[in-house]
Amino acid sequence: MSLEAMKQVTEAEQTTRAQKAEAEAQAKRLVAEAERDGKAALAQVKELLRQAEDRAAGHAAEVMAQAEQACAALRKRAEERLDQAADTIVGRVVKTDVHC
Repeated sequence: MSLEAMKQVTEAEQTTRAQKAEAEAQAKRLVAEAERDGKAALAQVKELLRQAEDRAAGHAAEVMAQAEQACAALRKRAEERLDQAADTIVGRVVKTDVHC
């Protein structure tokens, strides 16, 4: 092999090594970029989830308060009608003609 051919092979090998190194560096940059973007997106999703959970907890508290108010109103109406119901039941039992 001539000296010129050896120089060309050596130069080609150096060029190839340089291109490979640049490709590896670019790949590392792309991976780092993707990781950074992924972490940012994950942080954003976590924040959105936290906000949704806060809203859900607030809504649940509102629904629970409304349910408690409705139960209290029903209980009050039932207590108000308890005497009337007892009188009606006693009246039916006492006034029932039982033929034995």
